[in-house]
Amino acid sequence: MRKDPARDPQQPGPDYPQHWEADILLRDGGTARIRPITPGDAGRLVDFYEQVSDQSKYFRFFAPYPRLSDRDVRRFTHHDFVNRVGLAVVIRDHFIATVRYDRIDAEGRPSEDGTDAEVAFLVQDAHQGRGVASALLEHIAAVAQERGIRRFQAEVLPENRKMVKVFTDAGYTQHRSFADGVVHLEFDLEPTAASLAVMRAREHRAEARSVQRLLTPRSVAVLGVSRNPQTVGRAILRDLLGGIPESALPDSGQPEAAQPPEDAEPREAAEPPEAAQPPGADRQVYAVNRNAPPGTELDGVPVHRSILEIPGPVDLAVIAVPAAAVPAAVAECGAHGVQGLVVVTAGYAETGPEGRDRQRALVRQARAAGMRVLGPNAFGLINTDPDQPLNASLAPVLPDRGGFGIFCQSGAIGVALLEAAHRRGLGVSSFASVGNRSDVSGNDFLQYWAEDPATEVVLLYLESFGNPRKFTRIARRLATAKPIVVVKGARHTGSLPPGHAVPATATGLRDATVDALFEQAGVTRVETITELYDTGELLALQPLPPGDRVAVVGNSDSLGLLTHDACLSAGLRPRTPVDLTTAATGENFRIALDVALSDPAVDAVIAVAIPPIGTSAHAFMGGRLTGPDDPEMGSDDPEIAAALLEAGQRAKELGKPLVLAHLALTDLPARLRPGGIPAYPAPERAVRALAHAVHYADWRRRMAEAEETARVPELDRIDEAGARALVEAALGTRTAIAARTQPGGARITLPDADAAALLAHYGVDVHPTLPAPDEESAVRAAAVLGYPVAVKATARHLRHRPDLGSVRLDLTGEPGLRRAHRELDVLLGGAAQAELVVQRLAPRGVDTVIGATVDPAVGAILSFGLAGAPAELLGDVAHRLVPATDQDVAGLIREVRAAPLLFGWRGAEAVDTDALEELLLRVSRLVDDLPEVASVDLEPVVVAPHGLAILGARVRIAPLPVRSDLGPRAMSTL
Repeated sequence: MRKDPARDPQQPGPDYPQHWEADILLRDGGTARIRPITPGDAGRLVDFYEQVSDQSKYFRFFAPYPRLSDRDVRRFTHHDFVNRVGLAVVIRDHFIATVRYDRIDAEGRPSEDGTDAEVAFLVQDAHQGRGVASALLEHIAAVAQERGIRRFQAEVLPENRKMVKVFTDAGYTQHRSFADGVVHLEFDLEPTAASLAVMRAREHRAEARSVQRLLTPRSVAVLGVSRNPQTVGRAILRDLLGGIPESALPDSGQPEAAQPPEDAEPREAAEPPEAAQPPGADRQVYAVNRNAPPGTELDGVPVHRSILEIPGPVDLAVIAVPAAAVPAAVAECGAHGVQGLVVVTAGYAETGPEGRDRQRALVRQARAAGMRVLGPNAFGLINTDPDQPLNASLAPVLPDRGGFGIFCQSGAIGVALLEAAHRRGLGVSSFASVGNRSDVSGNDFLQYWAEDPATEVVLLYLESFGNPRKFTRIARRLATAKPIVVVKGARHTGSLPPGHAVPATATGLRDATVDALFEQAGVTRVETITELYDTGELLALQPLPPGDRVAVVGNSDSLGLLTHDACLSAGLRPRTPVDLTTAATGENFRIALDVALSDPAVDAVIAVAIPPIGTSAHAFMGGRLTGPDDPEMGSDDPEIAAALLEAGQRAKELGKPLVLAHLALTDLPARLRPGGIPAYPAPERAVRALAHAVHYADWRRRMAEAEETARVPELDRIDEAGARALVEAALGTRTAIAARTQPGGARITLPDADAAALLAHYGVDVHPTLPAPDEESAVRAAAVLGYPVAVKATARHLRHRPDLGSVRLDLTGEPGLRRAHRELDVLLGGAAQAELVVQRLAPRGVDTVIGATVDPAVGAILSFGLAGAPAELLGDVAHRLVPATDQDVAGLIREVRAAPLLFGWRGAEAVDTDALEELLLRVSRLVDDLPEVASVDLEPVVVAPHGLAILGARVRIAPLPVRSDLGPRAMSTL
C-alpha cells in the first residue's frame, strides 16, 4: 500500500524543539502528549478538524468555516518555532486539540521582535471539559516566554464562555475589554503566585483522579492467565475473584470433577459465559490467553484470545505476559480504550541499560494511548472499599477495611507490610506496591489520599525519590491534615535499588537533606517496619498530644522507671512514675489513670502493666515460670483491661493519648483493640511512638501558627540588580566558560573580593581582610585596618584549622604582629604558601557556621551549626529549605544540640541571636533570588552579645539550572 504523504511523519529538522514535548495528565486522570506541530501532521490536522463541531469552528474563526483549505493546512503546520508556534495534544496518534501563537508588534501586525503574540485554541468537542485547553495554555505560555514573548492577546466571542473561563481562571495578570462584539483579553506571561496556585491545584486534581481510576475500575482484564494455578496471571485472577461465593460464579456446564489434567489446554464451555462479578461491586472480570480456544474459561471467567475480543469497555488491565510480549499487549489495550495498566512483568530497568530502554518505551507507548502504568515489576494494587473492592495484586487475601493508606516500592516489603497489618488487626484503605515506579508514583498516591476520606494515616516505604521537590510540596499540604509516616531505605549507603527511575540529580541525596525535607514537610521518619506500625497505630487511634508532658502509671516500679528513662532519652518530659504495686487491682488502675488524665499538667499517659503477683502467670512450677502453653497461666487481666478501656474513653474526651506498655500480658492487646488503645510489649516502643506523635503534633501547631504569623521579612540594603550583574559578569569570564567542560559541572569559586562584594549586595558584610605575603605587607595592612588584629592562614588545606597553629590573635601592636608573622612563616612553610592575611580582630563570641547549598533535586537548603567539633565531628547541623521564614530561622538556630551555648549556658552572656537570625534570612534571600548561586559558606561567623562578625566567606556559582517545578505541568519522562 502506498503511504499517504500527508500522514507520513516527517523527521524533525535540526530546529525542532524536542524539549517542548511533554506527557500530561488531564482533569479526568487520562494521559495525553503535547508536542509541536510539524508539516508531517497535515493529515492529522485535517482529520482533527473534521471531528470539530460547526459551533466550535465558528468560535475559533468567528464565521462559518466548514473545512480547511490547502493554504490553511500549510499555514497551521509550518512554523518557525520562534515567531509562529503551534502545539497539539495527541492521543493514540490523533490530534484532540491545537493551539497557536503569532508574534505581533504594538500595532498588532506580524513581527519578528515584538514581545506580544496572538493566541488561539481549538479543542474537539468530545474532549472539552477535560482540562485540555488549560494544559495547552500553560505549555504555550512557557514556549512563548522562552522565545522572548511577554504577553498574550486573545479575542473571544462572548458566547464562548468555556474559552473565556480558561483565560480568566489561569491566574495571570489580565486586562479585559469589550468592543465590536468581541471580548479582548491581554495577560502577562510571567508566573504569579495565583497562576502557580491554579496550576498546582489542577495538578492535584488530575493526579488524584488518575489514581482513583486505577483503584475503582468498572471492569478488569488479566492478560497472561494460564491454566497452571501456580502462574502469576492465574494467581492475580484468583485474587481478583477472592471472596466470590461459588453461587456467584457462572455455571460452566461441567461438574468440578470434570476438570482437565494440568497439561491440557483451557477447556471449552458449551456457551461463552458471562464475566464473573464480585459481590458488592458492579465490576466485570475477564481473562486473556492468546492460545485459548474460543469459548473457554478459567475459574469461571471467560478467556479471550485478545483484549480486543472483549465486548464492552475495560478500565484496568493487569499484564502478566513475558516481557517480549508486553508491547503487543499494551498496543491492544490502547486500541481497546483501557485507562490504566498494572504491569507485574519483570525484565525491565532492574536488569540493566537495555531493560531501562524497554521500560521507557513501555511508558511512552502507554501514555500515548491515554493510559497510566503502575510498574513494571509491580506487586500490585488493592482497594478495600466495600462497594468497590479490588485486589489486583499478588496478595492472596484482601486486607481488612481501615484507615491506613500504604505505598511501597518493593514487593517483598509490600508483603511484610500487609502481613504486619493483618497480625496487628489494623485495616487498610488502599495499598500499592509499584515496583520500578516508571509512571505512577508515591506523589500520585499522596494526591489521592489527600482527598480520600477513608484514609486517615499514610504509611510509606521509600527507597528513592523521583521528584523530591514535588514530594515536599505535596506532603507538606497533606501532613497538615493526615499523618505521614515513612521508612526510608538506603539511609547510610545512599545506593539506588536497580530499576528505580529517578533523575540523575536525585540519585545522591544526602541523608541530612532527606531529613530536612521530611522535617519541613511534617513527615515522620522511622527506622523499621515495626516502628512504622507502632507510630501509625498511635496516630490513627489516639488524639494528638497537646504537649510533651507525660504521666507514667502502672503496677511495676521497674517497668515504670524504664519508661521514665526512655521518655527522657526521647526528649519528652515525664513525671515521676506512679507505682500502684504489683498487687494493684483494676479499680486501682481506674482511679490512678483518671487522676493522671484529669491533671492539666499532663499531655499524655503511658500505662505500664505486668501480671499481678499471685496470678498463675507468676506461679513457679518445678523451679521455673509457667510457660504460655500451660493451662494455668493467665496472659491478661480482665479487670485491668476494663479499667484501661474506661480510661481510654476518658482520654479521647480530654484530647490526650493513652498507650500501654506491658510485659507478659499477651492477650491484653486484643481486649484493648475495640477501645483503640495501642499496646506495646516493650516500654521503648511505646515511648518512641509517643515521641513521634508529640513531634508531629508540635509541627501541626507550628504550621497553623505560621499560616497566621510566619513571614519572609522585608530587609534593607538589598540590591538584587547589582548582585545579578556581578554574577552574570563572573559567569562570562574565561575561567567560568572553561569550567563548564570540566567533570562535575560548571561550578566556579568566586575570588574572595568578588564573594565579599556579592554578599554586600544583600547586606552581608564580611570582616575586611588584607593579604600579608611578607612582614612589611602585614604591618601596612594592620595600619589600614587598625589594631587589634589577627594573622591567619587562608590556604585551602589550612582554613579553619586553628589546631595546626595557623592563627595568631589579639595582636595589639607592630612588634607582636611582626613576631607572629615570622612564627607562622616558619611553621607553615612560607607566608606565600600559607596565604597569610591580616584581619581586624572580631569581638569575642560563639563561633558558628552558616551555609546554603543548592541540591539540584530538592532546591536550596539553608544550614546552621556551631563551628568546630559540633558540626564537623558530631554532625550537629540543622537544615531548612529556602525560602526561609522568620519562624524557620528561629527554629533553625534552636534545633542544634549545642544551641544552649547561644543562650547563656553556665552563666555566660547570651549572644545576639536576633542578628544571627537576620543573617540567615539574608543568605536565604540571596540564594532564592539568584539561582545561579550554587553555594554560600560563611565560616566562622562569630556571634557576640551585640552583633556578629563574618570572618570567612566562600561563594560558588554555576549557570542557571532548570527548575522543573516552576514550568508547566508535565509527567516525568525518566
